[in-house]
Amino acid sequence: MLMPRRTKFRKQHRGRMTGKSMRGYRLAFGDFGMKAMAPSWITGQQIEAARVAMTRYLKRSGKVWINIFPDKPVTKRPPETRMGKGKGNPEFWVAVVKPGRIMFEIAGVPEESAYRAMQLAARKLPIKVKFVVRGKEGGNML
Repeated sequence: MLMPRRTKFRKQHRGRMTGKSMRGYRLAFGDFGMKAMAPSWITGQQIEAARVAMTRYLKRSGKVWINIFPDKPVTKRPPETRMGKGKGNPEFWVAVVKPGRIMFEIAGVPEESAYRAMQLAARKLPIKVKFVVRGKEGGNML
């Protein structure tokens, strides 16, 4: 599962997810990509599940890039705990994804294979995504 080796602080504020992605909205490495259409927290387990779905379908052909990393800790309090007594312990890690962000990229496979692999990966994620192709504007919703 993805998580940082070490961080400066153990706990973070929740923050906001308003607005569009300021960077990471263009294809950087591959020919095909998966673009987020809504803001969300993507957990390390969801990223790993999407990666496994893509690589299993592609049968180790082509190359897959993951452009997001879960570096934000999410804390939880134990169930049936009274108010007060501070913030809970870090339970899992998330990547903050805003609309327009390219999350995954694929190269070295035909467009139909890349589309099907991204479709399988999109089912593992909690948001609507779009399939984008280098050189073509727009894209298809998955």
